[in-house]
Formats: sequence, structure tokens, C-alpha cells
Amino acid sequence: MFVDITFPISSFKTFVYKIPIELKSKIQIGIRVKVHFRNSEADGFVIKIKETTKYKGEVKPVLKIVDEKPLFSKSLWKLIVWMSNYYLSPIGQVIKLVLPSGLNTKYSPPKIWFIRKTSNKDYQNLKVKSPKQYLARKKIDECEGSVSVKTLSNFMSNPLKVCQELQKKGFIHLFQKNVLPNTEDLFFPSIQKKIVFNKDQKKAINKINSSILNKKYNSYLLHGVTGSGKTEIYIGTVRYCLEQNLNAIILLPEISLTPQISGRFRSVFGDKVALWHSKLSRTQRNYTWQRIFSGSIKVVIGARSAIFSPISSLGLIVVDEEQESSFYQDSPSPCYHARDVAIMRAKIDNATIVLSSATPSLESYYNYLKGKFQYISLPKRYGSAKYPKVHVVDMISEGEDSGKAGMVFSGLLQDKIEQRLKNNEQIIILHNRRGYSPIIKCLDCGNILMCPRCRVFLTYHNQGEKVTCHFCGFYEVKKKDQCSECGGDKILFSGTGTQRVEEILTEMFPNASVKRLDLDTGKKGEGITKILSEFSDGAVDILIGTQMIAKGLDFPNATLVGIVNADIGLHLPDFRSGEKIFQLIYQASGRAGRENKLGEVVLQTYMPDNPVIKYASELDIKNFYESILSERKELNYPPYSWLAKIEFSGNNYNGVEKKTKEFFSSISGFYEGLEILGPTPCYLEKLKNNYRFQIVFKSDKTIDFNSALLHRFIINNYKNLQTGVNSSAYRAKIFFDPLSLI
Repeated sequence: MFVDITFPISSFKTFVYKIPIELKSKIQIGIRVKVHFRNSEADGFVIKIKETTKYKGEVKPVLKIVDEKPLFSKSLWKLIVWMSNYYLSPIGQVIKLVLPSGLNTKYSPPKIWFIRKTSNKDYQNLKVKSPKQYLARKKIDECEGSVSVKTLSNFMSNPLKVCQELQKKGFIHLFQKNVLPNTEDLFFPSIQKKIVFNKDQKKAINKINSSILNKKYNSYLLHGVTGSGKTEIYIGTVRYCLEQNLNAIILLPEISLTPQISGRFRSVFGDKVALWHSKLSRTQRNYTWQRIFSGSIKVVIGARSAIFSPISSLGLIVVDEEQESSFYQDSPSPCYHARDVAIMRAKIDNATIVLSSATPSLESYYNYLKGKFQYISLPKRYGSAKYPKVHVVDMISEGEDSGKAGMVFSGLLQDKIEQRLKNNEQIIILHNRRGYSPIIKCLDCGNILMCPRCRVFLTYHNQGEKVTCHFCGFYEVKKKDQCSECGGDKILFSGTGTQRVEEILTEMFPNASVKRLDLDTGKKGEGITKILSEFSDGAVDILIGTQMIAKGLDFPNATLVGIVNADIGLHLPDFRSGEKIFQLIYQASGRAGRENKLGEVVLQTYMPDNPVIKYASELDIKNFYESILSERKELNYPPYSWLAKIEFSGNNYNGVEKKTKEFFSSISGFYEGLEILGPTPCYLEKLKNNYRFQIVFKSDKTIDFNSALLHRFIINNYKNLQTGVNSSAYRAKIFFDPLSLI
């Protein structure tokens, strides 16, 4: 017998191997095996078992089995195959995406030696004859219960040997105990809440529970205003799901949302809940994956990769803040949208899926209007909470009136912060740009410091006095006081990042506790949890952050939200820019006034008459969506068309341009309703030392089957793409349903 094996490489090719007699009964689809590959040994995955092979060359044998069981259930394997076909990605690369890196299915927690006293008999005679044993026994006496042998390392070089001698003399008992990876620092403490569901919540829960009971695929759009109690609905439906012996996955867009929500779930479901995201250590990943795989975990909460959890008997998937772009992975391949993958997994598993948001994506909203999603509305805030009052500050007029152009904080926002601090209430400041200064300019020659690998501005970080690129992440140098072009020393650090906002607030309000949460301070899961816990407990007065803090978080004592610059990103040449800014402002505003205290929002803008800013400041989602849908329909952009993009890249501008045009001229199979934009340079023309061009394909949704036609069209031209473009010097990458054309 033979097997087809795939490897996590960028090739659709599979390789045939012979099954040794002793492994025939153990080989299964989805299992990892060790084989000879490219002059070395490598792990591959069995994707097919067959009796014969047409391959005429030498067929090497499978060396050994790595895993005792297949790593994928039948339904998860179907999802992998679907992703490979839909996103035109080799199945080996999809498997690499689905499994955590460095997965060890045979992982077992380390064992550590512990000591326990066995008697209170006198050990004073050890003081002279065996002073180390005496010291060890004395230290053990000072501790209650059992104690780790490692705790004695500060007092002696070989504590285990000393303790073994003490055990022989009957003074102590030595034993080993598994030490589990610490995951508690990733959770908020269990939060006990007595919830009385209102009429809208009861209706929502009953509708979803009915679907779970039927064990058939159903999709819902849960559209609830900020503070309407969507998390409580998740808990209520998950409780019912578990009662039916089914399990659940909760997807969140930001790792910063996981500690608080997981704390709520832990208070209800205990250790049946696991967290899954990229900030877990390898040990935590292996331990958590094993618990999910074994079935001891019933609820998985995490970022987009949690959709690939090896959880069985799936009954419910919730995609919280489903509109968020962080659900889309654009690098490395395969490029996929976790929301769309979640819908497909729910279909395969006959599970219920709930897409939830206060500001749904236009695609989901459109699908509701067209009857593809069932609609559940939560139109009111929970309990007695009221909508926040929004103040719009025109920063141009503010600068003219005060004579201080370019000021970071308006007088109104400063006054509101001071008032909240006097009332012992908390403040959230949103500024969606990290670092200290995003522009570094020489006033002598006008040169602006840019990344040599990317044609983008470098950002100055005052912590560490460094200048870094936020796009490639590779280029980083120490701050210089002279211009690299002219040698001049008139260097201007302009613009504002979260570090500068933190510095200004600390100077303005020296008695206030100020903390910042962005990608710089939240590099580890424990760090994110610590900052949010301190704010939740009232130890922090002012929390500054990027979009990480703009959604999903619930802090009852936070009564003021300040948006430093609401215009950031508004004029990017991307068809979704207005939608994203509206959603960010609306969501951030929703952090204020969550319970009985009235909330306020101060929205600072240089474009108060911009329609997006106006709709957002009025929290007018209905009219904004009608307006933006009308624009999209006129331009035939999603949700009125299917979209695909092919991006070409390489380190030679002329070469990339030539390859792009050559492929464009080879395209065939055009059909009615297909529109092609390009080829053109990408807006961010150079990233990570590569020049980029793109071709965009729009397929009109009003014509039947155009989704399938677009996909078939790309596949039919894929061979030309592979043979004509992909090489060591040039690359072509396909994006289906891209969220951005930048």
C-alpha cells in the first residue's frame, strides 16, 4: 500500500511513499509521519491512502509515525480541503496554518520534586554532623505544607541529594508532581454577575438555542448597540450548548479582549474554558491544544486562529465584532478571512453561527437585507445605561482661538478629564497611532526620514530612543540628531503617537495614574491582562491606547472617552476607509457610560463637516449604512460585487512592472459582469524591500453565479501566473475577498 504525503511548502505537488508492513494498521489520513525528503528527514502529512501508484521511480518507505492519532477530525479535515481549494493554497500550507507551530502531541508537563515533613522528631543532632541536612530541615519547618526542592537552591548547591539523605533518615518524604503551564495570568479573575435578561435578550437567546437544539446550520447577525449585553447572550447560549453535549468557539478580533471575556466565562464554566491566541508560549500552546484535543475543554475563546481548534461536537460559533479587519490574514499564505472560514466550519459541522457587532460589516448587513442571515436586534443598552453625549471639537478653530496650532488636547477635553478625575471616574483616550512622533523631518533640507526597505515614514519611539518602521518591523536605528542627507541639526519630530499622548497627560495630571496599551506595551498576553486588570480594578485613572481598547471592553467606571484625532486613516485611497473610521469612532464611543453613570465622548477632528465624522458623532448607524451602501452600489464595490486581487512583488521595479503586464496580457476567459482594474502600483508601492503592483477583479453580484465564475476565472489563469511570474526574483499572491486595496 502507498500514501500521498504533503509538506508545508508552497507547492501543490504531493509525494508518494510506501507503507511498511508493520505500519499498515496505524496509517490514517491526517496523521504525521517521518520520511526522507530532499536529502534529509522531514515530517509530512498523509492526505491519501491507496493500493497502487502510477509513479515509476523509486518509492521510499515511511520511516515512522509521529502521532498516534490523526490530528484532525473528519469535519476539520473537510475545512482544510475547502480552504486549500477556495484560497488556492497548497494543502500543506493550510495544515501548517491550522496546527500550532512546534506542536508536540506527546507533550507532558514536567515533574518537579517536592518535600513534605513526615514527623516532628528532633533533628538538632544534624546541626554538627550534617549541617546542610539540618539547614534543609529547618527551612522546610518554616514552610506550611509541601514545598518545592528548588526553593532550597539558594542555600545549597545540590538540594535534591541532601533531601534524599533526609528521607533515608525518616525526616521528610520526597515526591514528584506535575507542574502545569501557568495560564491564569491570561485571564481576568472570575467575575460573578447576577444577570436578569431583558425582553430583547430573552428573544435572542431563545432563537439561537432553538437552532442549537436542531443541530442544523443556521447563521445569525446579532446587531446590538454598545452596552446591550451581547456577552451575556454568548454565555446564555453556550450554557445551553453544553447542556446538549455540544461545544463552542468564541472568536474575538483583539487579544486585548480575551482576558475580560474569558473571566466572565470562567466564572460560569470553570476550567472547561481555554484561551487560544498568538501570545501563548509554546508550552502553553502544547498544553492547551492537548486539552482541547482530548475533549476536556468545552469552550475555546481566542483570536482568529481559534477557529482551527481541534474541538469536537461543535454546536456554536460566535464571531464577536465580526466587522474587524484583524480577522483577515494577509500574510503569510493562505490569505483568509476567519469570519468566512467560521461560516464554512459551521456549515460542515451543522452548527449555529452568530456574527455579532454593534457596527456590522457592510457585507454582513447586506446579507441580512438579502435574507442570507437571520437578524437579531438588541436596540437598547442593558439596564439603565444611557447613550453617551458626544461633543465634536473642530481642532482648526480651536487652534485659531487659542493661538496654539497643532495642539494635541482641546480645552474641552482637558476640562472633561479634570472633572472626571475629581469625581474619581476613569477616562479612556483613543489614539490610533503608536510611537512618539510619526514624522521626522530636517528643517534645513526638507528630507523626511523614511524606511529604506519600505517607502513609508519612520516613527520615533522615545522609549529606547529609537527610530523604527511599523510596516516591515526590520528596520530600526538609534535616534540621530543630524540629518543623514545634509548633516544639518535642525531635526523636527512632528505628529503625535500614543507615547507622546501619554507624556502630555502625565505632565498635565501628575497625580493621576496613566497607563498605555498598544503593540509596544502589550507584547505578551500577561502584559495585556495586567494593564486591563489594573484599569478594571480602579488602580489606573487614564487608559491610553490604539484600537486595541476601542471595542468589546466593559469598564463601568469609565465615563469619558477622548478621541484625539478622529481623522486618522479617513483619506486613505481605499473603498473601506470611511466604513472603518465610522466603526472605530462608534465602538470607542460605546466604552463610555456603561452602567448607571452618564458617559461623554469628546471627538477631536480637523474635518467636522465630513459625512463620516458627522454620522459617527451622532451615532447614526442607519443613515450612515444607507449612504455608504448607495456609494458602493454606484461604484460596484462589495457588497455588490465579488472581489479578488493578485499582487505582484519583487526587488526590481521595472521587472515587477514587466511581469505584471505580461500576466495581464495573458489573461483569458473574460465574462459578462467582470471588471478589471489595473495593472497599477500599489498605494504602498514598496514594502519589505519589494516593489508591488496589483490587478483587481470585480465580479458583479447582480448576475447569477458570478462568485463561482470569478473563482473559476482565477483558477483558469493560475497556471500562467505560476509559470510566468513566480520565481526566486518575483512573486504573485492571490487575495480572495480582500479587505483592502492598499
